[in-house]
This record gives sequence, C-alpha cells and structure tokens, in this order.
Amino acid sequence: MKFAHLSDCHIGGWREDTLRDLNLKSFEKAIALCIENYVAFVIIAGDLFDTALPSIEILKQTARILSILREHDIAVYVIPGSHDFSASGKTMLDVLEHAGLLHNVMKFENGKLQFTLDKTGVKLTGIYGKKGGLETVDYESLEKQHLEEEKGFKIFLFHTLFTELKPKEFQMIETRSISILPKGFNYYAGGHPHFTYAKYHEHYGMLTYPGPIYPNNFEELERLKQGSFILVETKDTTLDVQHIPLNIVETVSYVLSAENKTPLQVEEEILTTVIDYTGKIITLRIEGCLSSGKVSELDFKKIFEHFKDAYLVLKNTTKLTTKEFKELFVELRNVDEIESTLIKEHLSQSCYPEDTLLQLMASLDTEKLEGEKITDFEGRILKDLSKVIEL
Repeated sequence: MKFAHLSDCHIGGWREDTLRDLNLKSFEKAIALCIENYVAFVIIAGDLFDTALPSIEILKQTARILSILREHDIAVYVIPGSHDFSASGKTMLDVLEHAGLLHNVMKFENGKLQFTLDKTGVKLTGIYGKKGGLETVDYESLEKQHLEEEKGFKIFLFHTLFTELKPKEFQMIETRSISILPKGFNYYAGGHPHFTYAKYHEHYGMLTYPGPIYPNNFEELERLKQGSFILVETKDTTLDVQHIPLNIVETVSYVLSAENKTPLQVEEEILTTVIDYTGKIITLRIEGCLSSGKVSELDFKKIFEHFKDAYLVLKNTTKLTTKEFKELFVELRNVDEIESTLIKEHLSQSCYPEDTLLQLMASLDTEKLEGEKITDFEGRILKDLSKVIEL
C-alpha cells in the first residue's frame, strides 16, 4: 500500500501573481504524482490554504485539483493548520468537506478524539495547529489511552514543531517534547515547520515533515529552491519513506556584497555575476554598507530589464545600508515568531495572558467574506472576540 503525505501548501499565500500561480502548479504536480504512483489516499497535515478564508478564485482552483483525486477514488485526509485554523471554528475546509473533496480527521465524540477509517483499513486521527503553538495546551488535556490501545495501522496528523525534531537553525524557537503525543502509532504525519524530516522514534513510530509544497517567502526560495512531499510505501512491517521534490521552475540564488561600493559598482557586479538566468527564478540578496550614494540610486529597473528573459527576478535589500543612514530591520522570520516575541516583550502591560492575546490576534485576522455586509462582518468579529475574553 502507498499513501502520500503533504503539508503547508499555503495556497494563495504569495502576493505576486507569478509566484501564487507557481505555488498552485506545485500543488497540482504533487497531486498528479500521487495519481501516477497509485496512492491509496493523501494526507494534508495542515495549512492547505494560507488563510482560513481564501478568495473564491483560490477556493475554485483548489476544489478543481482535489476533484481529480475524487475521480480516481483517492481520499484526502486533513487537519487545519495554524494558517487555515479559525478561532470561530469555521474555515473553508468545512466547505470542501461538505463537497466530499476531503475529510477533516480531527473529530470528537463525548470529549474523545475519534478515528476516521479509510477503505484500506488504515485508521487516521489528529490535532489541529494554532498560531503561536497554542495547540500544545490541547495535547495536555487530550485523552490518549483509547488512541494508544486501538489496534491496526494507525496514522496521527499533527501541525506542531517538537523539540526532538527541530534542526539547529530552529533552536531558538520555543517547543514542547514529543512526549505530549499519543504513543503507538505507525506513522506520524507532521506539518508546520518548513523543512524535511523522517526518522523512527521508539515508542512512537515514524515521525515526518514533508516540507512545504512550495517555498512561501524569499528566504525559503533561497534555502529550499522548490517544494516537496512524502511518498510512503508499506512493506511488511516496515515503511519506505521517500521525499519527492517538486521542481516547477529552477531557482538560482545570489548573495552580493555592497560593502564600500557605490550603487553603480553594485549594479555592474550584478550584471556580470548573474549569467545563466534564462527561464529561471533569480533571487538577489544585496547586503552591506554603500561607500556613497543612496540605496534608491540602485537602478533596479535597468537590472530587471537586463534580465527580461528570466522567469522572475526577486530582490532583497533589507541588509543594504548607507553610511549616512543605517536602516533598522527585522530579520526575516516566521510571522508567528515575530508576533509571539512582541507579545512577550509587552506582556506586563496587558491584563490578559499570552495565549488569550494570541487568540485575540487570530480573531482579528479574520477576513471579510465576499458579499458579506460590513455590519455583519463587524458583528462576527465582535462575537468571536467576546468568546475569547469570555464577555
């Protein structure tokens, strides 16, 4: 038996039309490869969408792709992630589930998490992800005994970064141990951190992260170059886990130093350094302090025109400064981390605990539905806020 494990699709996440389309094409390619490999079912471990309420166009395109799986009798099992989770409990995942395009496996009955049974006999369940890692509170109160005692091939979906699974570059992020997970599952399908991981953990099973379907920001384009997902094949008592790359358009990255150079010298260096660019995505990260002139004197219009045969050229000048004025910058980090850091710094000024503030921010992040009246939208926001602060 084969199954596919996807996560962090973030469909609709890019503001640039070109990259938003590439993100969708990468998701579409992953689904096509699932069909080619005759998978029994597909897992999406959170963040199918970049927001709980994506646009109608994004929803239509996603539904079109998922319907191809339904035509091939391939079930899709999901949990909400920290991006497509809504404090109100309502997301577009509900719409897709009612349309028969996917199944949310986070189901409770009498306060207990239940299993969803696939036609292959595999049993699936899981816990959603919340902003700021607030889902770990739900793990602590989760009744686990019946989950651990359940017989058969079991898969647990989660959308959380755990201490034992994070690489060195994620060490500064506050995490919890995998000990909060229920034990005894054959496969743990993870999501949330954008890196790949697959390792067997004693008393638990195979814990994995497939990485995002497509890089979701400039830094990820530099680091990952492309998206990926996991293809799993069961062989007797073992699992064969393969990370499948999704190379849609080749990305080539350059880091150029502007230290003690003029804007004209930096321009010339860019034009002479970047040679092989036709049909490719080019990322230019320019760092350092100019010897003279202003950052605005860099003629990017001329540079982009020179690279007109590239698929796309992206620049990042957050660490480019001048002697006269050094810009303050926030290092590129996950938005959730930035929000959490700012809240911690100002927590003493609030009468609410950190988890409540994060829930308030999640409620305020709600988007207006297409066709929804402003008064109805405001009323919905106030209702969600009232629930959070228990008014």
